[in-house]
Amino acid sequence: MTEAEKKPPASSGRAGTRKELPEHFKAYKNVWVVIESEMGAIHPVSLELLGEGRKLADKRGVELAGVVLGSDRATNAAVAAAIFEHGADRAYIVADPALEHYRNEAYTKAVTDIVNTYKPEILLLGATNLGRDLAGSVATTLLTGLTADCTELAIDEEGSLAATRPTFGGSLLCTILTLNYRPQMATVRPRVFALPAREPGRTGQIIEHPLNLAEDDIITKVVQFVADRHSDEVQLAYADIVVAGGLGLRSMENFQLVKNLAAVLGAEYGGSRPLVQKGWISSDRQIGQTGKTIRPKLYIAAGISGAIQHRVGVEGADTILAINTDPNAPIFQFAHLGVIADAIEFLPALTEVFRARLAVNRLAS
Repeated sequence: MTEAEKKPPASSGRAGTRKELPEHFKAYKNVWVVIESEMGAIHPVSLELLGEGRKLADKRGVELAGVVLGSDRATNAAVAAAIFEHGADRAYIVADPALEHYRNEAYTKAVTDIVNTYKPEILLLGATNLGRDLAGSVATTLLTGLTADCTELAIDEEGSLAATRPTFGGSLLCTILTLNYRPQMATVRPRVFALPAREPGRTGQIIEHPLNLAEDDIITKVVQFVADRHSDEVQLAYADIVVAGGLGLRSMENFQLVKNLAAVLGAEYGGSRPLVQKGWISSDRQIGQTGKTIRPKLYIAAGISGAIQHRVGVEGADTILAINTDPNAPIFQFAHLGVIADAIEFLPALTEVFRARLAVNRLAS
């Protein structure tokens, strides 16, 4: 279905074998982001994609647009105003009662209709539960390629989207090109890219597009909408400070040392994948390629070796402090600060130092 393949090295000479883009795809241009929102609140990953999409659009010399879907025209207009302030030049809006709640059939038809009408060359979505479901069906309907869970997006020397993602269980990073199909699609998990700066007052063009889909034609019906009351309990992806532990802690009881430090710092806590497999922590606290991607101001990793699967999820942190007994642990290759010590002994001491320092600061204020 797609010409996606691993990007060859520049020295291989294979770039010259690339087929010319089919004539009917040459009219496709511009970079689009499908904006995920709920009751007017934009999911942060959509804004993060606008920041990265702006770079891709500037590199291609084209416009950046957002696709805004919902049931209320006024709410959609407010979302459009927000995405203009985060870099979009244009907003394609579909307002229809069928789009009040997410349903794959209605949302897929809306996105594919707009794509077929206005022809973007690049289409980006957040790798959320909604985005992953929608991206797969849109790519299938459009008969194009989709690169999922990307960690890097770029424009190659011939103008194609170069989408990089982990492969072989995270042991390698592979760059994928969708050569002879359009649009080129990719999903990106939250917090992989930084949030772009807001430009208050920035405006753009709004284009309204009809859905042309009757409710009777949609098989899935929304009987009741129940908000997930627990969805805000674990906020690893958006925490300023995260403390995490790995197998170097040696037991579930010792993981309490991570929780103690996190409590003193007012931080979130998490861990590596083996801890989830052992049942020490729940899956919503897993950090890494198959868990959460984080961009905290401070990340403290205790007893984590730092394989590439973990590195992908944490390398966006401003400061990484690694604690490990093995001086050759991979995590020391990308950590900003490293302590060669047993985390079981070092964490209690670090916790007490922070507790005393914070107490002094509170007294001083």
